[in-house]
Amino acid sequence: MTGPRYPDLIARLPETVPFVGPEVQERAMGQRFRARLGANESVFGPSPFAIDAMQDEAAQIWKYADPSSYELKRALAARMKCKPENIVLGEGIDGLLGNCVRLLVQEGDAVVTSEGAYPTFNYHVNGFGGTLHKVPFRDDAEDIDALFARAAQVDAKLVYLSNPDNPMGSWHPGSRIESALDALPDGCILALDEAYIEFAPEGTAPRIDPQDPRVIRFRTFSKGYGMAGARVGYAVGEQRFIKAFDKVRNHFAMSRVSQVGVLAALEDAVWLREVVRLTAEARDRIGAIAQDNGLRPLPSATNFVAVDCGRDGDFARAVLDALIARGVFVRMPGVAPLDRCIRVTAGKPEDLDVLAEVLPEALEAAREKIGG
Repeated sequence: MTGPRYPDLIARLPETVPFVGPEVQERAMGQRFRARLGANESVFGPSPFAIDAMQDEAAQIWKYADPSSYELKRALAARMKCKPENIVLGEGIDGLLGNCVRLLVQEGDAVVTSEGAYPTFNYHVNGFGGTLHKVPFRDDAEDIDALFARAAQVDAKLVYLSNPDNPMGSWHPGSRIESALDALPDGCILALDEAYIEFAPEGTAPRIDPQDPRVIRFRTFSKGYGMAGARVGYAVGEQRFIKAFDKVRNHFAMSRVSQVGVLAALEDAVWLREVVRLTAEARDRIGAIAQDNGLRPLPSATNFVAVDCGRDGDFARAVLDALIARGVFVRMPGVAPLDRCIRVTAGKPEDLDVLAEVLPEALEAAREKIGG
C-alpha cells in the first residue's frame, strides 16, 4: 500500500503556513485573548446594512452564488471607473494573489518582493516553484526604485508592492508609483496590493488606466469594510489578463451571502467614513500608549500601528510574547531591522484599555528576559 505521490516541487516545500491564527494560539494557551489586536481585522465590524442583507439572504444559501458576480462587478466598475470586464472577484486578496502567481509563474521564474513584505505572496510563489528575489525596505518603506531595478536584473515576471504597506504602515503618494512605472521592465507585471487604501490619505491611490497591461491592483472588503470573514477581494486590470483568471480560478469560491453582504457594504459610504474616523482615533491612542511607555509609534496609513520597541528583534519578540501571555494578541514583522517593532491593530477603547494596562508589564518582563 502506498501513499500520495507528490511532485518533486511539493515534496520539497516546507510544511508551513504564513500566519498562525489567534484561535490556534488560544487553544494552545487554554484561554481566550482579552484584546484581539493582531490580524488587522476591523473590530468596528461591517455596515449594519451589510449585516441585514446577509441575514436576509441566509435562507437562500441552498443556491450556489452567481459565478460571474454580475451585480457586484457592475457596482465595483462604477467605483473604480472601469468596465466590469476589468474586474475579477476572489476569496480575498490572498486567493487572487495565488491565481495571479499561477497564471504567470512556473518553476524557476523570477519574482521580486521586499524583504519582510506580505508573506502570503511569498507562500504562493514558493508553491508554484518561482524564485523569490527580495530587496530591503528603505526608511521603513518599500523601495520602489530598488524593486523595479531588481526586476530588470533578474528578468522578473512579477513584482509585488503594497501601498499602504504591511507590516510597517508606510505609504507612497500615488504620483510616485505613476512616475515609477516607466522603469518597470518589459514583460513584468506590477501586483499592487491596496488592501488598506480606505485608510490612506487622499492621493495615495495612483491614477492608472485600468487597461494598462503593466499593472494589476488588488483590493479587499476585509479591512475598511470590516468583512474579513466573508473572504471577498477583487482585482482590477487589463481585460485580457482579467479574463485569463477564468482559466484557473474557483468559479464558486464565494458564497451568495458574502456577495450580497459586500454589495450592501459598498453602498454604505457613511459607515465606511465612520470606520475610518474610529480607526484614526484608535491609531492616535495606540501612539499615545506607546509614547507613555517610552516607545516610538511609526506613522501609519493603515488600521494598525508599528511600534518601535527601541532595541532589536529579540527584545521585540520578548515584548510580543509577554503581551500574548497577558491576553493581548499582536503580531510583528519577521525580518530585521523591521522586527524591532511590534504591530498593533486599531481596537475599540476597551481593547486599548487592556493594552495600556499590560504593556508596562510586558516591557518589564521583556527586560528581565533579555536584560537591560
